[in-house]
Amino acid sequence: MSQYQLPTKEKKPEYVQSNFDGIARAYDRFNDWNTFFLHRVWKKKLAAKALALNPKASSALDLCCGTGDITAELSKISQLETVMGIDFSEKMLGIAKEKLKEKSHITLQVGDAMNLSAIPSNSQDIVTMGFGLRNVQNIDKCLKEIHRILRPGAVFLNLDIGKVRPRFLKPFADFYFFRIVPIIGYLVYGGKNQMFDYLPHSSLTYPDQETLVEVLGLASFREVEFQNFVFGNAVLHWARK
Repeated sequence: MSQYQLPTKEKKPEYVQSNFDGIARAYDRFNDWNTFFLHRVWKKKLAAKALALNPKASSALDLCCGTGDITAELSKISQLETVMGIDFSEKMLGIAKEKLKEKSHITLQVGDAMNLSAIPSNSQDIVTMGFGLRNVQNIDKCLKEIHRILRPGAVFLNLDIGKVRPRFLKPFADFYFFRIVPIIGYLVYGGKNQMFDYLPHSSLTYPDQETLVEVLGLASFREVEFQNFVFGNAVLHWARK
């Protein structure tokens, strides 16, 4: 593991925002290369699960939407009348806007996942996050805001890093994640950038699959379940308000 040091909790929001702006143009290629394009499959599965869990949904909000991959998948659900994407990186949103410029029912805006005061309570049928929850300053506060804006019976789906299962695979997964993934980032970016070290290291303070189930329960969500991808290297959680 490298000598990289994570930012402090106080400095994390500014650090994440400015550094995501810096790698925005390389981010999609980075995700393609380091997951062997599997992230696209996982995001499609998230959207399909959202529809299965709430087939009568008419509104969806994609938090930490980044370059808009999940937002785009949600936009393909025909009965959704409105789809909104929120991210606090303007340059990531700029790429999302390029991807989604033909979709008139999609709104993209700069915002903070921990402060959704512009979104009315009990207003959303689906809320999603993709590889964003581990980047927020306070997970509990973020989940409480998500719970607030969901309608009763509505669903939250979260795709993010997991802990590899079975455990004997952990040394191999760690070698790839902490040694190889940053190098992939440097290659697609065209030079060294600390954000490609941050991304794997941010998993160290993020809850494992079972702990996140408990965290969601403490945030008043119910019917919490999860599905592992690639031995738990990535995981999709879903829960209902």
